[in-house]
Formats: sequence, C-alpha cells, structure tokens
Amino acid sequence: MISVPRGIRRRGESRLPRRTYSIRSVRGAGKPDVPGYGVDHMIPIAQPVIGQEEINAVQEVITSGMLARGSYVDQFEQEFAQYCGTKCAVAMNSGTAALHSTLYALGMAQGDEVIVPDFTFIATASSVRMAGATPVFVDINEKSYNIQPEAILEHITPKTRAVIGVHLYGQPFDVRAVSEICEDHGLVLIEDCAQAHGARYEGRKVGSFGTAGCFSFYPTKNMTTSEGGMVTTDDPHLAMKLRKIIDHGQDIKYRHDLIGFNFRMTNIEAAIGRVQLGKLDAMNERRQKNAAYLLQHLPASGIGLPYCAPQSHHVYHQFVIRLEEKLGISQDDFMRMMHERGIQTAIHYPIPLHKQPVFAHAVNGTRCPVSETCACSVLSLPVHPSISEQECRYICTQISEVV
Repeated sequence: MISVPRGIRRRGESRLPRRTYSIRSVRGAGKPDVPGYGVDHMIPIAQPVIGQEEINAVQEVITSGMLARGSYVDQFEQEFAQYCGTKCAVAMNSGTAALHSTLYALGMAQGDEVIVPDFTFIATASSVRMAGATPVFVDINEKSYNIQPEAILEHITPKTRAVIGVHLYGQPFDVRAVSEICEDHGLVLIEDCAQAHGARYEGRKVGSFGTAGCFSFYPTKNMTTSEGGMVTTDDPHLAMKLRKIIDHGQDIKYRHDLIGFNFRMTNIEAAIGRVQLGKLDAMNERRQKNAAYLLQHLPASGIGLPYCAPQSHHVYHQFVIRLEEKLGISQDDFMRMMHERGIQTAIHYPIPLHKQPVFAHAVNGTRCPVSETCACSVLSLPVHPSISEQECRYICTQISEVV
C-alpha cells in the first residue's frame, strides 16, 4: 500500500465518481430551462463540444482508407502553427508526448535540472524524468496559481538547463519576467500550453514565446482531437528533429538516425482537430462569458474568485475558486454539497508535485507553502461552453446558499 504524504488527506472512497462524457453539439449547448438538479441530473465539470462537422470529418477519413498519419495531419499542423503565430507545429498523440519529445530533442539528460511549478498536472514533471533529467519544484503566485519568477531565481544552479512555465487553468504565466530570467541565465524556456489554447499574453498567443510550446488535445481541453498533442516552435531544426523522434527516429523509411518513439497523431484525430480549431475562438468566448457571469454573481465572501492579470487574455480552461479558512467547509464537504445539488466539481490539484510519492526520493526538503495551501482549498466549477446562463445562475444560487 502506498503511504500518503504527511499533511495530505487520503482520497479515494470519498471522491465522487467520474462522469462519462457525451457528445453535444455547440448549437444544442445549454437547456431551455433549469429543472430540478440532483445526483441523477448533473451539470458536468467538463464536456467536449462535438457536432456533426466533426462526425463528417471522421467519416471522410475513414472513407479515404488512410487512417494513420497523412495529409490531414499535415494540414492540421499548418493551420495550428498559423493560429499560434509560429513557423512550425508538430502533431503528436498526447500532450505528455509533446513535453517528453521536446525535452528529449533539446538534449535534456541525466544530471540536468529543469525547473517546473509545484502546482500543476504531473505530466509537466514526469516528462522531465522520462527524458532522464531532474525536475526542480518551485512555488506559485497565490493569485494567478502560475509559476513565481522570484522562486525560479532562488532555484537556479549550474545544473539548470530549462524552465517549464505552465499557463495554468487557461491564464498565461508572467511570460515577460520568466523569459528575462531564462535569457539572463542561458536557460531554455518551454511553455506548457495544455490548458491554454487561444490564450494571449500582451496580445500574443501562448505557444509562440518559448523555444517550444506544448499543447494537449485531451477531451476536457478547450479543444480536442479525442487524444493528441502539438509542439509549436519557430525553430525548423527542432521541428525536424521532433518529426524523427515521434516516428521511431526515422525521416527516411527504415533508416533510423536516433532512438525514437511511436508518438504519431492519426488522420482521424487531425480531422477532428481541424474542425475544433475552427470553433476554438467561439468556444473560448463562451467560456469567458460563463466565467464573467460567475465572477459577477458568486458571493464575494467565503470564497476566493479567479484573478486575471491585466496583460493576460484568460480562456478559463478551469474556473477555480478557493475556500477561505473562515468558511469552515472542507473541499470534500463542499464537493458533496454541490453533488447533492446536481453540480459536479473537481480539485485541480489535490497534491503538490513535491509531495507526490513518485518524487519522494528527489525533493530534498523542498517546501512550496503556497502550493500546499492551494492544494487544500481550490475547487473547479463548471465553466465549459455547453452550460447555459440558466445553469450558471443555478450554480451561483446554490453556492450562495452554502456559503
């Protein structure tokens, strides 16, 4: 049995069952009214927006007979690079593959250190270990939940090779400050854009600032390909190397220049992705509209509402509140009360990375107090494009009653 790190509540039996995602057209988003919600009728925490256009695109690929990587992937890469404002984009089969391949292509190896935020999904750090390097965990800003530039400076050593900045929950990290630190210390900057498709910093799309930007297209993301990932870059040599890495290290069939992986995206995934990319801005606008309603109507006392930095264009992959200590309600109790009212919530993320058992041997007394506090107090509310204003109103009413 895996032991639970000290100070972290064991989670399992008390956690609510995961929802099975259903297909819902963007034109059918929302409900004409809000009937009685409860455990048998839930507002889901996430729901992909899949319509007839995506179904038609998949049928077209299946009819063509070319299901593996092909022209649909090439077109998706070109369109995604144009959308992000980069010279190149390389499609892959997951966001984790995008991070892993990028670190591998940049030569990260044993003895190297890569600075990562302590408060994020584990793939940001596990990809560093998969490449052979060591993740170094640093604390976050208590308002934005993003990596703290001052903490980066405190953890740079002669072994530091790179920094991975995560645009967490759909809000860009402080790109200007982190970029200047990387330039001053000769470090590579990698953007983890898995939750921030279409987000902008000072008017410029994320994924266009660092040496590489890594995206995920998992079903809960702002756009999806079912599963999938993408690396954006302005370096054509890096893009060329990435193409080899994801295809068993070959650029000419059966001639392998390096050890690679099978990280290719399929034509089926790319066909979905091309349609979704065309809808992305509209879906993000719907997220922002829902977020604006929640920000205006949720109670101002007892919970901390999301903060948006003035230079950021937030796309609200998650709408995250913080339960204030004076409220006297635990995450689990709050989730249970919302569940009884038919509102699905989630914790992103309940355990800071430096307290994950898999990294226990490498943390060396690491402390990230802001991450630890957030892990015990944050909760995500539904904000996805498929919920209606009536449902937003219902969410606000129910939380107001509880708070």
